[in-house]
Amino acid sequence: MKPKVLILIGLIFVILSCNNDDEIPQTEINGEYVGIFERGGNNSNVELTFNNGNWSGESEIIKFPALCNGTYSNSGNVITFENACPWTAEFDWTLILGGEWNYSLNGNSLTLTKTNGDKYTLTKQ
Repeated sequence: MKPKVLILIGLIFVILSCNNDDEIPQTEINGEYVGIFERGGNNSNVELTFNNGNWSGESEIIKFPALCNGTYSNSGNVITFENACPWTAEFDWTLILGGEWNYSLNGNSLTLTKTNGDKYTLTKQ
C-alpha cells in the first residue's frame, strides 16, 4: 500500500511542478525596436517602443503601416494590440496596428506576423 501512495504523491508533485515555458512575460519585450514592416512585397522602415503594456510607433512611410500608440497584452505567442489614435478614412485601415498577431522573441529579434501575411521584423536597440 505504501508504494502506491508514494507513487501517487510523486505523480501529483510532478504534475503540479510543470509550468508552461511557451508563455513569454510581457516585460521581456519592453524596449525600443527598429526594423521593417512588410506587406505584399512592399517594405517600410519602422520604430516600435514597448513599455509595460503600452506601445508607440512611427513609420518612414506615412500610414504604411499606420502607427501611433496604444496598449498591448500578450499570452503565449500571441500579442493583441489596441490602437488609441483617431484615423482619417483615406487609407486602408487594415494597415493600423491592432488586433491579434503571432510573435516570437529570439534574443534581440522580435518578429510579429499576422494571418494576412503582414510582418514586422524588428531588432531591439
